[in-house]
Amino acid sequence: MSPKQVIVGRRIDLEEVHRVARLRAKAVLNEHAEAALSHTRGLLEASLADGSTIYGVNTGFGALSETRIPPEKLAQLQRNLLRSHAVGVGPAFAEDVVRALMMLRAHTLALGASGVRPLLPQRLLALLDAGIVPLVPRQGSVGASGDLAPLAHLALAVIGEGEVWLHGDRMPADRALARVGLEPIELAPKEGLSLINGTQVTTAVTALAIHDARELLMAADIIGAISLDAMLGSVRICDPRIHAGKPHPGQRRSAELIAELIADSPLNRSHANCGRVQDAYSLRCMPQVHGAARAALQYVADAVEIELNSFTDNPLVLLREPSDDPEDPGFDVLSGGNFHAGTVALPADHASAALTTLATISERRLDRFCAPESSRGLPAFLSNDPGLESGFMMAQVTAAALASECKTLSTPACVDTIPTSAGKEDHVSMGPIAARKLGAVVANLARVLAIEAAVAARAVDLREHPSSERLMAVHAAIRRHLGPFEGDRSLSAELEALAGAIVRGELREAAGLAAEGSQPS
Repeated sequence: MSPKQVIVGRRIDLEEVHRVARLRAKAVLNEHAEAALSHTRGLLEASLADGSTIYGVNTGFGALSETRIPPEKLAQLQRNLLRSHAVGVGPAFAEDVVRALMMLRAHTLALGASGVRPLLPQRLLALLDAGIVPLVPRQGSVGASGDLAPLAHLALAVIGEGEVWLHGDRMPADRALARVGLEPIELAPKEGLSLINGTQVTTAVTALAIHDARELLMAADIIGAISLDAMLGSVRICDPRIHAGKPHPGQRRSAELIAELIADSPLNRSHANCGRVQDAYSLRCMPQVHGAARAALQYVADAVEIELNSFTDNPLVLLREPSDDPEDPGFDVLSGGNFHAGTVALPADHASAALTTLATISERRLDRFCAPESSRGLPAFLSNDPGLESGFMMAQVTAAALASECKTLSTPACVDTIPTSAGKEDHVSMGPIAARKLGAVVANLARVLAIEAAVAARAVDLREHPSSERLMAVHAAIRRHLGPFEGDRSLSAELEALAGAIVRGELREAAGLAAEGSQPS
């Protein structure tokens, strides 16, 4: 069954971005948006007719904002803006990112403060529905005044320029439009600026990354629970009295989940009287470390959802409170800074750091299974014949490499700024860089967790008793993508498949748990 359609121009959330970007849900315009857009467009045109000077509408841009443009050249001004700003470089964004980008740009325009015609968001949604995916290079935006370069590449498709993908074929935009029965748009005053002035690249990349990160957070608790049980660790670390004394909601949630998953485990009961007092930090401190990451992701998700539903254009056409003055036009065209992506850049960097802690603690847990000194009776590297076989030796090395890369990627981008536009834009966010780094950390973490899952599943196979019913269901879900160890073999393809399954929520579903976004934080 196809996913339910998503309505833009009214509040949207992270799950809806995911549905349009990846599940190809249809995005449609809010039924009230057309009238609201026509109203604010009429106000803007009336202001122009009265001779007002409005930035980006009848002036140049950035450092050229004091240059007045004559009326007969306003359409050319908008075309020139898109052409001159489409200077992105490097690899193109993946299709899901561009689909999210098209949806979010249509959404922010449809909120009604940009002063564009209804035709503009309608056309973006028509391109999306037709399967046209503009070719948008990843590099070239500093995150203010908006994600200008990548959004300009996106916007070129609207006027029939640039390159796009259509059903797997790369072609000029005008040819793709013709194939789906659409005409290029002749931009009206301000519409080129409104297509590119905003934070949607930073927000689209971050939104998709956080959607995946929520799955990985749940997976960290689930896989960590298997590791704790397979390591013959103590579930007393989840005693609610401990966490009542340090009542961070995320910490308490992780402790509850781990205890719930291990409950009634024969393997856990088998060493109830072993006399061990406490485990290594990577096991004992899971609720505290995972819980801190949970709290961080909640903060980031909240920030991104605010940004999803924000006016990010400049200038904005904003209505006033009703007045008795017959001369009061009832609106203002105001220049501000809502295009600055610092509101997402800093949270994205925070998320990268939080997820890196999950990668580093996961790598430490899986490493303990590889050494006889710490594995509590398991063979070296979990092999059948240590020495002849290397077992999971290099899997741990790969996890270490990924965790180390996450550390490097966690250096914040948002603390940097380089002035642009002849100093007019003298403080920028570097939001797209923060977002892309976050996406890389998410991908790395998925693979580290896949390696831990592989190692923990092998450790369960080597123990005399099984784990709990729910964790054995997770074990079976792991085995659907990564077979049992029967001797040395290349695990690369199986680990990649398992990482994908983790991101899709297959281990969470096997554990009988709801998605993180539907749980209280």
